[in-house]
Amino acid sequence: MQLDLYVNTLGRHLKQRFPHRVRKLSVDGAFTCPNRDGTIGRGGCTFCNVDSFVKPHQQSLGVAEQLEQRKAEMKHKDIGYLAYFQAYTSTYAEIEYLQGMYQQALEDPSVVGLCIGTRPDCVPEQVLNLLADYQQQGKEVWLELGLQTAHDDTLKRINRGHGFAEFADTVAKAKSLNLQVCAHLILGLPGEGPEHYMQTLQQVLALDVDGIKLHPLHVVEGSIMAKAYRAGRIELMSQDEYVEQAIRLIQHTPPEVVYHRVAAEARKPLLVAPDWCEQRWPPITAIAKGLAATGVQGSRYCSE
Repeated sequence: MQLDLYVNTLGRHLKQRFPHRVRKLSVDGAFTCPNRDGTIGRGGCTFCNVDSFVKPHQQSLGVAEQLEQRKAEMKHKDIGYLAYFQAYTSTYAEIEYLQGMYQQALEDPSVVGLCIGTRPDCVPEQVLNLLADYQQQGKEVWLELGLQTAHDDTLKRINRGHGFAEFADTVAKAKSLNLQVCAHLILGLPGEGPEHYMQTLQQVLALDVDGIKLHPLHVVEGSIMAKAYRAGRIELMSQDEYVEQAIRLIQHTPPEVVYHRVAAEARKPLLVAPDWCEQRWPPITAIAKGLAATGVQGSRYCSE
C-alpha cells in the first residue's frame, strides 16, 4: 500500500514543493561527534554505530564524488536531490569547514537542498544563520535534530549527553529563522513504553516542529547496546508492537507535520536484532494498512 495516501510523507511534501521527483542522497562529511571525542563524553550513544547508515567506502570520497556515485545508483535520472549529511554530528566543525562541505553539495545543479543531521547541543547561531541563508536562496533546507526521547532519565541512560531543554532551545532558535526542523524519535528505548512515546510526541509537537522521523530501536554490532542485548538486559519490540505504536503516534500528529520516515533498517551482519528490522517495507506496508483501516494522520489529533 502507498503510505503517502495516509501520511504526510517527505515524498508528498516534496511533490508539492517541486515540479519533478526529488530524492534524498546520504553523504558523509567526515564529521565526528562530541559524545565520542571526549568533549561531552566517550563511547557515544549506547545504540549508535555509524556504519549502520554509512557505506564504509563513502568516507574516502569527497562530497561531489559521493553524490555522483549515489546518483548513478538511482533508477530514475531526471530528478533532483537533497544532500543528506547524516553521519555523526554534521554541524560539529568550524563554520568555514561546514560551509565548504555544504557548498560542495549545492554546487551540483541537481541538488535542490540540504538535510543536516545533528545533535541539538551542537547547532550554534552561526550554523543556523548559514542554513537560513541557503533557505532564503530558495533551497529546501531541513535541520534534523536527534532527540530520540523527551525523557531526560532515558537520555541519561542511553548516554545521549544532552537533555530535552537543549532540544527545545535549538528548535526555538531555528524556528525564529523560519528553518524547517525534523525531530528524530526512537520507539522501544530501554525503560520506555507507550505512555512515554505519546508524551515525547506531545512535547515535540508543542515546540512546533515541522517534521518527525520515527525509528524502531534496533541493535547493531559495535554498539554498547549489543553487549547488553546479548547479556539479556534489553527487550526489543516485535514488528506488530512497533506498527501499533507508530500508527497511534501518526494519528495523533497534525496533518501538516511531515513524516520523513516511519521505519528503519540495517543489514546483517551489522544488525544484531530484531530480525524484522532487516527490511523496512513490511512494517511500512503494515502501517499503511492500519492507517487505512483506523484513520489517517491527524485523525485523532483533535481529540486530545
